[in-house]
Amino acid sequence: MPRLDLTISHGALSADAKRTLPARLSACILRWEGAPDTAFTRSISWTHVHELAEGATHDADGPTDAPHFILDVHIPAGALSQRRRGELIREATELIRDAAGLDTKGADQIWVLVHEVPEGFWGSAGQVVRFAELRAAVMREPAPAVAP
Repeated sequence: MPRLDLTISHGALSADAKRTLPARLSACILRWEGAPDTAFTRSISWTHVHELAEGATHDADGPTDAPHFILDVHIPAGALSQRRRGELIREATELIRDAAGLDTKGADQIWVLVHEVPEGFWGSAGQVVRFAELRAAVMREPAPAVAP
């Protein structure tokens, strides 16, 4: 049940990239969480793209034209081991870099921040979401059949 917020500088991604990158990022996060690829898991993996207004990107020296990308990933606490978290950060950075058309040097303009939400601090439909119950529901959902 990841929640992603991708904040980008004005014009940093094409319209096509803004349409396709969220699904690719969701698939990446779900894979590293070990969640099955089902309609249910995809429906509860939300990504919001926030494009900043022109002139709203700054560094310590003031306004900058350099593209900035910040991916905030909210996941249940304990959903990822340190190794999986590292691989998620690496792959998400690569997906954003590719979507933005940046070379490998451009990866330093991409930050991935993983926020672990403690048990009892995630709510949906007016109720606290218990992660063990969510995991059980996710694992009950049948995965799509794979063609031979």
